[in-house]
Amino acid sequence: MTENFERIRYELPSEGVARIVLARPEAANAQDYLMLSELNDAFNLAAADEGVRVIILAADGKHFSSGHDLSASSPDMDDFPTVGTQCHFNAPGAEGYMAREAEMYLGLCWRWRNLPKPTIAQVQGKVIAGGLMLVWPMDMIVAAENVTFSDPVVAFNVNGCEYFVHPFEAGSRLAKEMLFTGRPIAAEELLQRGMVNQVVPLNDLENATLELATHIAKRPMFGLTLAKQSVNQALDAMGMYNSLQSAFSLHHIGHSNNKEVHGMLIDPAGMKVIRDEA
Repeated sequence: MTENFERIRYELPSEGVARIVLARPEAANAQDYLMLSELNDAFNLAAADEGVRVIILAADGKHFSSGHDLSASSPDMDDFPTVGTQCHFNAPGAEGYMAREAEMYLGLCWRWRNLPKPTIAQVQGKVIAGGLMLVWPMDMIVAAENVTFSDPVVAFNVNGCEYFVHPFEAGSRLAKEMLFTGRPIAAEELLQRGMVNQVVPLNDLENATLELATHIAKRPMFGLTLAKQSVNQALDAMGMYNSLQSAFSLHHIGHSNNKEVHGMLIDPAGMKVIRDEA
């Protein structure tokens, strides 16, 4: 199937399975607004296809995603179709910036998390900060043995990446360690913590993920949807969405503070800290 995508690729590798592939390996699959918009289009495509029951999110190259593309130019929101209720994207100060991030980061991630079809992240290499925002909305994670997950952006003087589900995904103690230290956490450790479903050799990653997806796709669609909603609603009853909103607001307090102190959205000293520890 051919679509006019620039940053991703859409495939139908097996009966009942769609695969969306981040296709920007030369930039370690760093995300700009174009990639995120195309991802949303691809998820819509898979959701609307009655022949698709399971969706895999994969990535080309050595690393799944290095996070947000910090080198990207300031985007024009008129170039991207919005799916939420945010507005005033061009308003000055915190108002416009917060609205853009609420739409393109928090809004899209939450939308993908609630897609009624099972989703599986197929990950290799590094998953850094904004990369977690692509992995965590997925229902299951199959990781290569070489995967590390990290969110080092406390060094930028903010609380963490915008889709802040760290306590739900890693548990409160490990979430604090992840954020306070910025250390990369290996897939095997997170398998023991329940964040990762399978850890496999890198050469087996694609086949293992497709085998899992194909197995799940044998189940009836409505049953899969009901099961997914039952688990998600249990997390919602624990306050997941409310905690997301609270952390997102704190994230933007951090940005506003940095703007006042440093004249920019992040503490510029953080980049050296992160690079020295890489």
